[in-house]
Amino acid sequence: MSLVGVGADAPATPDARQKAGTKRRPPSITLLNTASIVFGIALWWGLSLAGFKLPTPPEVVKSAVRLLSDGTLEGDILASLRRVLTGFVLGTALAIPVGFLMGWYTIARALIEPWVQFFRTIPPLAIIPLAIVLLGIEETPKIFVIFLAAFLACVISTFQGVVNVDKTLINAARVLGAKDGRIFLKVVIPASTPFILVGMRVGLGSAWATLVAAELIAAQEGLGYRMQAAQLYYDLPTIFVGLITIGVLGLLMDRLLLFAERRLTGWQERR
Repeated sequence: MSLVGVGADAPATPDARQKAGTKRRPPSITLLNTASIVFGIALWWGLSLAGFKLPTPPEVVKSAVRLLSDGTLEGDILASLRRVLTGFVLGTALAIPVGFLMGWYTIARALIEPWVQFFRTIPPLAIIPLAIVLLGIEETPKIFVIFLAAFLACVISTFQGVVNVDKTLINAARVLGAKDGRIFLKVVIPASTPFILVGMRVGLGSAWATLVAAELIAAQEGLGYRMQAAQLYYDLPTIFVGLITIGVLGLLMDRLLLFAERRLTGWQERR
């Protein structure tokens, strides 16, 4: 038997297998995220230099430094965060119990679902004229529009979570003697928690998406207000500062919700 044949048929050593596994290991998520961000900034810079009507990244950084130095950006961030968080928290706090009622009680579903579906087809931005007439031009209509966007996104997800609970789990609990209240607390709520958290993430995105339009209502500060004021003077760097700030804040808040989802639903199988 030739030495070549022996080498080809011999099993790989542990070191060789380890090296082969290392070569096949995919890049880390952090590395891919970093590469994606760098590529995006490079593409943006290239488009601006190619003649597109876009400010360059240094121009946007310069505008951000100017807004930070005079305290304008901090004030706008705080004002927008206050509106988004208030509307989102109120919308979620109402959406979860309403979604549970719709999913658990047939009568409540028949009474509430048509109205939820009706208002869900109306963009929250279309409510702005009515909100101004009924609620004035102070903070209340701004928060109400954001509240409505978050509520409609979260209530549907919560409702779907309840109706999608495995009936086998509910029937098994009944066989073991559990009453409706205990089944709801021990089976329905845990099983629908992933749906609720997904609905909260969607509701948070809707809240941020509605912010700019909500700050059309006689606002004097806020990221959306600042972007609209910059539009009048064709101040593209300031508009980009507002866009990037909203995106970063929304991403950070979404990551917090994703972290909470993983901690609260550790029993759920993930890819």
